[in-house]
Amino acid sequence: MLAKIQNRYLAALLFQDYRRLWTANAAAGAANWALIIARGWLAYEITDGSAWVGWVTFAAMIPRVFSNPLIGFLADRFDRQTLMRYGFTLNLAHNIALAVLVSTGFIAGPNGPWFLVILALVNGTMASLRMTTTQSLIPNLIPKERLLNGIALNQATQQGSRMFAGLLIVFPALVGWVDIQIAFWVCTSFYAIALVQIWRIKTRSTGVIDAKRGFLSNLAAGFVYVYTRPQLLAMVLLVLAHCALTMSYESILPAISDLKLDAGLVGFGWLIFAVGLGAVTTATFMAGVQSTTTRGILFLVFGLSSGVGPILLAVSSSWELSMLAAVVIGANQGGFMTISHTIIQSMTDDNVRGRVSGVYSVHVGGSMAVTNLINGTLADAFNAPVVMAVGGALFIIVVTLSVGSGALRRIYFPKLYATPVTA
Repeated sequence: MLAKIQNRYLAALLFQDYRRLWTANAAAGAANWALIIARGWLAYEITDGSAWVGWVTFAAMIPRVFSNPLIGFLADRFDRQTLMRYGFTLNLAHNIALAVLVSTGFIAGPNGPWFLVILALVNGTMASLRMTTTQSLIPNLIPKERLLNGIALNQATQQGSRMFAGLLIVFPALVGWVDIQIAFWVCTSFYAIALVQIWRIKTRSTGVIDAKRGFLSNLAAGFVYVYTRPQLLAMVLLVLAHCALTMSYESILPAISDLKLDAGLVGFGWLIFAVGLGAVTTATFMAGVQSTTTRGILFLVFGLSSGVGPILLAVSSSWELSMLAAVVIGANQGGFMTISHTIIQSMTDDNVRGRVSGVYSVHVGGSMAVTNLINGTLADAFNAPVVMAVGGALFIIVVTLSVGSGALRRIYFPKLYATPVTA
């Protein structure tokens, strides 16, 4: 039974370099999400509002718009593992600087919020490099038939790292270490673990850059590739809507935890933990799904139900219901994003994989950055629960309308469009 579970759900982990990348992403993902929680709460606490939380979150995510096309190009031009070494090293240096500034009390000063924004930009750029290069590297570390399993397990680290990030925030408070600076030093140690694992990866891979074309032409190749393929473009736009309407809640969760649940930073950490718990559960489940027909149906189901969690959290009046709502948010998000990553990677040629990953991240990161900024401002003007509920309802409408798209119907119901076998 254990062998069957391993072969179905953990097959990609049998490959040594994939295990090292998986471990590095698990540690870095936990640190990244713990930083989002700690930075967001610190901004909320020193400014007494959600607007600065929105700006800090915006700064952490907007680098995906202006840096990912270049990162995608670099991931196709140079060795991907070496590129990740540089990115993890710079991220570790950034985190040490941030932890020192928080520990010395500088961030609590009048210019502190601006420094949080600047350092969030640096961290966001390095996080973009990690995610884009990882998406390009995974298909080179495992056989093609294990791609869904490898991407699903990686998504389990990306989505489930929120669970560990929540614990990184909650645990110090539970044992009496109430000073938030502890969280920043814990994040630093996790980035150090990730860097060690990246150095241990031995596989070397690059894409293919056309030497006859100029830099800008090669850089734009990813956009051309995506925009000239209707099914791939439809997928990217659907994921964009999902991220904007159901995943851009980091700037408003502090207000929900503080004003609605009266739980402060610890409540914020528990909500993120619950999101991660739901996400890692469905992402791990998806690692065992092998049928494209099942995958398509689940993709539609996860899409429709992605709007339910935010609405449930918005109307909840108890701590227990709020935690359940956060689990529902994470479960649908983990399943939806795992399937979308798999479909997009399966549609992409390896020679342009880095640039397509960059284009994908531009749309995802840009939508989350802008929407978090808007949501933080709207939460101050109206209230956070209303903002969450409206986003969830809008995405349910978007997914319902998407069934009318021929390109997406082929993904939802692949069996209906399968070419019949003839003698």
